[in-house]
Amino acid sequence: MVTYLAKRIRYSLLVLLGVVTVVFFLFNVLPADPVRLTMGQRTDFKTAQNIQHDLGLDKPLWTRYALFLNDLSPIAVHERSDAAKQMYGYIQLFPVSGKYALTLQWPYLGRSYRTRREVTSVLGEALPGTMLLALAAMVFATIAGIALGIVAALNKGKIADTIALTASVVGISMPSFFAGLLIAYIFGYLLHSVTGLNMTGSLWDYDAFTGRHLAVRNMILPALALGIRPLAIITQLTRSALLDVLQQDYIRTAYAKGLPKYKVVLRHALPNALNPVITAVTGWLAELLAGAFFIEYIFGWKGIGKITVDALDKFDFPLVMGAVLLTAFIFIVINLLTDMLYGMLDPRVRLY
Repeated sequence: MVTYLAKRIRYSLLVLLGVVTVVFFLFNVLPADPVRLTMGQRTDFKTAQNIQHDLGLDKPLWTRYALFLNDLSPIAVHERSDAAKQMYGYIQLFPVSGKYALTLQWPYLGRSYRTRREVTSVLGEALPGTMLLALAAMVFATIAGIALGIVAALNKGKIADTIALTASVVGISMPSFFAGLLIAYIFGYLLHSVTGLNMTGSLWDYDAFTGRHLAVRNMILPALALGIRPLAIITQLTRSALLDVLQQDYIRTAYAKGLPKYKVVLRHALPNALNPVITAVTGWLAELLAGAFFIEYIFGWKGIGKITVDALDKFDFPLVMGAVLLTAFIFIVINLLTDMLYGMLDPRVRLY
């Protein structure tokens, strides 16, 4: 088990290093000028030189790449100075020379070109919104998908089964951004007087009289739009797995003993049919973090997706890079935890 975990962790670190490398070189070969993006069009030569030095743009590309890796690493080498300590917020472990020391730090993602705020701080404010939206979408998709899958399996070949299968195929085929636009238009605009839901809104609303207050209802439409694709897949998985389990001998035995149909399905068949569903849920939770980008932008939901799209529009590359790296890190961690869970539940997985 230890060897298996070490292998998966090593593989995850290599994937993360690959993502970091691609992101760095992709955003460092773009033609946009960070100096102009930081100071605007009216910048004198001396000021431009100072900004280039502060951003490290006067150094060779490979040197900047090494410094970028050093900034992202939890264990890094930094100058032993008050300015460096304030900038990186590190804890000194031990000196490696008279000027430098080995330090322990949070990954440093730089500062936004537009607001000059630390990227880590901006992403930290937006991350809870994205995580909450993805979790709400996954809960909705899991509950509704399992329920529809059960109905379809118990009514195989009937109208309910046909409707469930047709809806799931449409859900899988429909892009998330199109589903978001459609749901926002129908439930947030045409039926606003009935639903009371808005086309746009975030987790917190601001009122001139009551101030800041929680607005959970603003999460309903984006969670519905984000959860349509996983709902469709979970419906088909539940239906297929449940149909297979219902053909097993122990199910026939349960019926022969006179157990009611609902007890046979809920207590005996369904628990054994949920294994592929659990696998899909753990995989889709990571997928939803990436899929939330356009959904957040469509519904004005304040999360990593929306601030990333806004940053792209304004060429705020440090913020975009930080968002991409954070999303990739979360995706890799979730997949690593899933692999570890598989290894504990099924010893055969450790052989691969």
